[in-house]
Amino acid sequence: MKTLAVIPQLCCGPDVPPLAPAAAERLAARFRALADPTRVAIVNRLAQAEETCVCDLTAAFDLSQPTISHHLKVLREAGLVESSRRGTWAYYRVVPDTLGALAAALTP
Repeated sequence: MKTLAVIPQLCCGPDVPPLAPAAAERLAARFRALADPTRVAIVNRLAQAEETCVCDLTAAFDLSQPTISHHLKVLREAGLVESSRRGTWAYYRVVPDTLGALAAALTP
């Protein structure tokens, strides 16, 4: 009788536990917030500076202030940016831990 070599299964992925449903939903919400090119550009611009006034973002993107504010609200609700008020202006900055969690989710 001839013995056959056992071929390892190739259909299975790495031994990584599945993401918990709540964690998956948080990640999906953050990625949805970045599904708009303007919001990606805003996060990119904010990542380059310590913080930026909303008035500078309005000028940089040639969009109306309400449109920029809407994009910032989506990013803020997703936890990607945070803001502080000084007088009548709001200043925005990225949340490094949140951006790091997004990067870690895509890193093997």
